[in-house]
Amino acid sequence: MTASRRNRPVALLSLGHACVDVYQGAVAALVPYFVAERAYSYAAASGVVLAASLLSSLVQPLFGVLTDRWAMPWLLPLSALTAGAGVALSGVTGSYASTLTVVAVSGVGVAAYHPEAARVARAVAHGRHSAMGWFSFGGNAGFALAPLLVFAVVATGGLRASPLLAVPAVAGAALCAAAVRAAAPGAAGAGASVAEGRDDWVSFLRLSGAVVCRSVVFVGLSAFVSLYVRNRTGGGEVAGTAALFMLYAGGAVGTLAGGRLAERYGRLAVVRRSYALTVLAVAGLVLVPGPPVYLFVALTSAGLYVPFSLHITLGQDCLPRRVGTASGVTLGLTVSVGGLAAPLLGALADATSLRTALLPLIALPAVGRLLLCRLREPGPPGPAVAERADPRDPAAR
Repeated sequence: MTASRRNRPVALLSLGHACVDVYQGAVAALVPYFVAERAYSYAAASGVVLAASLLSSLVQPLFGVLTDRWAMPWLLPLSALTAGAGVALSGVTGSYASTLTVVAVSGVGVAAYHPEAARVARAVAHGRHSAMGWFSFGGNAGFALAPLLVFAVVATGGLRASPLLAVPAVAGAALCAAAVRAAAPGAAGAGASVAEGRDDWVSFLRLSGAVVCRSVVFVGLSAFVSLYVRNRTGGGEVAGTAALFMLYAGGAVGTLAGGRLAERYGRLAVVRRSYALTVLAVAGLVLVPGPPVYLFVALTSAGLYVPFSLHITLGQDCLPRRVGTASGVTLGLTVSVGGLAAPLLGALADATSLRTALLPLIALPAVGRLLLCRLREPGPPGPAVAERADPRDPAAR
């Protein structure tokens, strides 16, 4: 197989990932508009972020378990359409409860996508950290584009223009379908597979705890960095959108860098140093006044995103016999659980100030770094063996 044919499924998966994850970023990008047009309090606005995260965090491991048992490539285009439909309807709903409902539906779409996409991506990557980095880059690029997309649609047409936000979902569904067709039969076809090896649940739980710390920081900043920078710099919507775009865009670059650095220095070394950088960067973002806040937003983005794809592969290698479950937890439960903290930060901001509410985010990367201290590099997974064939496959009869 030529290099171009081998890389084509990765490229298609990366683009499809971007179209799906734009809806994770879009929910946070819509928060300032909910505050401005609907007079939501900080707590109410962060409740929208929670709605998108809570149900997603609960069901994504379930999708991971299902992916461990059966290959479900058809789920990729369907989940893309579901994620887009919820966000597209969020601006035209008539009540707070209905807004929460549609963004929760979007969260289910996002949850359904990631375990199966990560399984297919791992198969077509053939163990290359850089290939998984490109897959993760797509998702983070989608995050980065979300504020610009929301600004282009909502800043000009108001929340009532939100149905236009469904366009990436249609493109994502088409890209996911093409990626499934381009993937090798063993990656996207008849049945799921299980690698030989021993599941190391203790190491996996340590890693998951660190990712939870990272998640709370990321979701908290996603929800409030736009409003915070607008307050600190005296800028308007453009200043806040620029800060949120920088938080996401720097992450897209950081994800690619993480794969490259891991191949040179090792995954755990890169992950540990990234958490240490995040402590200093978040401190600067919260405490340093004026325009330099943008520099610390960029550094925070790098610290949060360089280890992003490495979390996925470390989790999969800790649980080589449950790759879907590992992906569902590292990409879903631990990431989405950050949304659970968003209303607490919002309530604290309503009671004190937004700056005071963001102060606890400085300590969390340090806690994550401590959890990683005793983590060891997992051994390479053994060869994959078929676990269950698709009953529709004639070869399995």
